[in-house]
Amino acid sequence: MNQSVTLHPLPADWRDFFALTKPRVMSLVIFTGLCGMLAAPGHIHPVLGFTAILCIAIGAGGAAALNQWWEADLDAGMKRTAQRPIPAGRMDRTNARDFGVALSFASVLLMGLAIGWLAAGILAISILYYAVVYTVWLKPRTPQNIVIGGGAGAFPPVIGWVAVTGDITLMPVVLFAIIFFWTPPHFWALALFVQTDYAKVGIPMLPVVAGEKVTRRQILIYSILLLPLSLVPWWIGGAGAIYGVAAAALSSLFLVFAARVGMRTRSGEDDPMKPEKQLFGYSVLYLFVLFAALVADRLILGQGISL
Repeated sequence: MNQSVTLHPLPADWRDFFALTKPRVMSLVIFTGLCGMLAAPGHIHPVLGFTAILCIAIGAGGAAALNQWWEADLDAGMKRTAQRPIPAGRMDRTNARDFGVALSFASVLLMGLAIGWLAAGILAISILYYAVVYTVWLKPRTPQNIVIGGGAGAFPPVIGWVAVTGDITLMPVVLFAIIFFWTPPHFWALALFVQTDYAKVGIPMLPVVAGEKVTRRQILIYSILLLPLSLVPWWIGGAGAIYGVAAAALSSLFLVFAARVGMRTRSGEDDPMKPEKQLFGYSVLYLFVLFAALVADRLILGQGISL
């Protein structure tokens, strides 16, 4: 890491600070955290519930800012990220770091004081996992970075659940596992059609290091494992028929998209990466609808046993 992208930064405005929080990624984090809260057995005061979700959002934004602070030089070398605030020269690198630290510290402190220190501790772990374990250690060193680092994005439903119940039971662990196994096919689909960016800056993403054939096979393997895993909340009685039917349908379709990626070559197509782009787009929709079905099941059928 060096300071080459911050020699003459322009004055940053609120939009640049907002961009540092990766709002698109944050929206999924907020949603899964909210679903974990709404699916949990018991009740939480609306003000406290809002506070918990706010803390999850602020913490995710802080971790994202720290990620961009550390990777600013890498971002400058990739077409997909070159216009982020730091590599584009709109923000001083130190300000981005301080912003990320402030958001992270404030989110954990507020969560602890308002909700409880178990939820705050899990939030702190999730921030450190993404900003340090994944960003600093795993991403530049191993092609399995996104597999091990996938845990960072799997914490929000656990935090939401703990905010309501005050403890960790089997159901939030299963929700964590679903996101954990969803992450590799989701991210490797993206990595396949932007692999030249990663290769240019020396990030050892799986398509760069092991090749497309291995990556496609790994996408298919994780998608196969995701299907039965997504049904576990139904099998253990933590969710009812609404979730079970939705999970079966959504995960089966996910597997269809993954199979198109896993068992094909790029020859003979106008857009050789069309199946990968379709899988990536569907994977985002998949997680939103799956967790929405979990909440609908809880609200309509009254499921949500403390498992």
